[in-house]
This record gives sequence, C-alpha cells and structure tokens, in this order.
Amino acid sequence: MSDTAAGAVIVISSHVVRGSVGNRAAVFALETLGHPVWALPTVVLPWHPGHGRSTRLTFAEADFDHAIDDLIAAPWLPEVKAVLSGYFGNAAQARSVARLVTALREKNPDLIYACDPVIGDAGGLYVPEATAEAIRDHLIPLASLATPNRYELAWFAGAPLEDNNAVMEAALALGPSRMLVTSAVPMMTGGTGNLYLSGRNALFAEHRSIDNAPNGLGDLLSAVFLSRLLSGMDEERALQLTTASVYEVLARAVKRGSDELTLAADASSLSTPMAMVQMRHLLHPAQRRKK
Repeated sequence: MSDTAAGAVIVISSHVVRGSVGNRAAVFALETLGHPVWALPTVVLPWHPGHGRSTRLTFAEADFDHAIDDLIAAPWLPEVKAVLSGYFGNAAQARSVARLVTALREKNPDLIYACDPVIGDAGGLYVPEATAEAIRDHLIPLASLATPNRYELAWFAGAPLEDNNAVMEAALALGPSRMLVTSAVPMMTGGTGNLYLSGRNALFAEHRSIDNAPNGLGDLLSAVFLSRLLSGMDEERALQLTTASVYEVLARAVKRGSDELTLAADASSLSTPMAMVQMRHLLHPAQRRKK
C-alpha cells in the first residue's frame, strides 16, 4: 500500500515511555499497515498506571490548544485522511480535538474521524466525569466511527447493557453511523467478542477469552480497524481480520509471559493474521422493528 493510497492519520492519545498502550500501540499498528502518522500526545507517562505509580507529564490547556491551531494551519493537511483519538488528559483537550476535526472536515468532507472513548471499564470511570462528558458531548457527535467497550457505551447510555440487543440499541441511540463495541456479551462459553453495527450490518466477531491480558488492546483494535476501513475493505472482512489480529497479538504476548503487548515481535499478526474468529450475523435493530 503506497503512502498516498493509505492516507496519513492524526493520532491523539496518551504516550508511555515503556509499553504498548495509547499512541504507542496505535502508531505502531498504523505505520505497520502503511499509513504515515502524525502523533500528538495528550499526556506522557513512564508506563501504564496499572504497573504502579509514576510521574504524569501534562500540557497546559492553552499550549495544547495552540498545537491544535498549528495542525489546522499546517500546509500538509491534504495528506490527512483520518483522525483517531483515544485517552484525554482533561476535558479541554477533547474540545480542542473537536475543533480540529470540524476544521479538517471543512477542507475534506470525506475525512474519517474515529473516536475511541477511553473513559473506563467494568470498574467504573478512570477519567474525571467532566472529561467523559466532553467526549460524549463534543466528539461522539462528530465521529464517523466510535469504538467504546461495553462499559463505556453503558455509561454514555446511562443504563446497564446486559444483552447484545441492548448494546445495539444503545449504539444506535448514541449516533455515530459505525460503532464497534468491544467486550460485548459473549455468545459462546468462555468467549469474548466485538459487536459491529452500521446502517446495513450487525456483526459479531468472537474468540476465546484470555485471562490476564496486557493493556492496549482497545487502542490496537481501533487503529487496525480504522486502517482496514481506509483501505476500502468491506465491513465484515475488516471486522474479521481486525479481531483476528488483536486476538493473535494478545495470545502471543500472554504465551511469552509478557506484561505488555509484544508488537514489534508480532507485526506480522497485524498484516496477515492466522487466528480463527467466529463470525455471526445478528438481527439488525432496524429489521427487528419492521417485524
């Protein structure tokens, strides 16, 4: 894939010195799959907070906003085909990125904006509520694609999502035309899956659940799926390959006993995954309403 065909992606998320989460995962995946990347960190950490306390390096809100101004005025903007956002250090950053996406869309209406709303998991929110609300109110409405986990989607919906019909209804209500929900309700014993909903497809990709998974899987999945869509791949094939890639990277890291995803060693899993994924077609909510 040539750089021109692949298109550049602006990736905006956290950066760790050691590890494969946030921008470290997304940038590696996108560059491996042929995309030039413009990477903007929202915070810098020595390592993922799950490994223990470390110094959190932050940016003044005004400085971050001025950097967004620079990107909006950059002479190379025609290179950019997509924006991917993940973890934000504060609510102001989310509002700044909304301004960036809006400005880029004025110049390129076909720009894809993928919003990975990194706000929490089964244990609850791990960002301030104001940051989660800013993502919900300013970024989700702009998203071409959103990739929440089930717990994040439930927070946006304000209700527990105890089955996949509820997940799909919440995804429709949230608004983006394409939604990829991770940690959806498993349909096979010992499984975990990704539920994808668009205007024409309701798809479920499932694989065996693996305990003690390293962090960064959501960041990796968002980047790989975005790349598949940018390549023009059809949605079902994109979901299958993306799920296979992420599962394969996870399985290999756990087999090595690593506390981080081992992306450099497993780059081939991103481009040519071999893992088997169970694919299902679900009844789309729009079809259910017609009955």
